[in-house]
Amino acid sequence: MAGHLYVVTGSSRGLGAALARQLAAEGHTVLGIARRTNDSLAAEGGSLHQWVGDLADPGPVAARLEAWLAGLDSAAFDSASLINNAGVLSRIGPIDETDSADLANAIRVGLEAPVVLTAAFLRATRPWTGRRRVLNISSGLGRRPMAGSASYCAAKAGLD
Repeated sequence: MAGHLYVVTGSSRGLGAALARQLAAEGHTVLGIARRTNDSLAAEGGSLHQWVGDLADPGPVAARLEAWLAGLDSAAFDSASLINNAGVLSRIGPIDETDSADLANAIRVGLEAPVVLTAAFLRATRPWTGRRRVLNISSGLGRRPMAGSASYCAAKAGLD
C-alpha cells in the first residue's frame, strides 16, 4: 500500500506544528515549511522533513517545492496534499498606525504565498495518478473581522 504525502506551511508552531506532528505520527510523509524549524518535530523521525523558508518571499520556496515534488516517485503515494496554514499577524492596532512593510508581509504570507505554492504544487503533481488536494486554512477572522487586525483578516478573507 502506498503512503500519503502532506506539505504543511507554518509548521513550526501552533496549528501547523500540531498538524505536522499528528500526520507524521500516523505514518504519513510530511514536509513542514516555516521560517524556523521546530526541535520537537525533529523527534518525529524520518517521515517528517522540515524546511526553513520565508513565505514573505514565496518564489524561491515554491521553486524548491516544485523541484522536490518533481523528483519524488509519485507511485509511492496514494495522495498528495498541500495545507496552506501559515499566517502572520501584523501589529495589532489601527491600519494607519501600522508600518506598510508589516502590512505587506502579512498579505504576502497569508495570501500571495498560498497562491504561488498552490500553482507550484499542482504543476509538479500534475502527472501523478493519486488524488491531489489543496487545503487553505482560514480563520473566523476572514468572515468576521476584528478591529486592529486588518491585514490578517484580509488575507484570510482572500483565502475564503
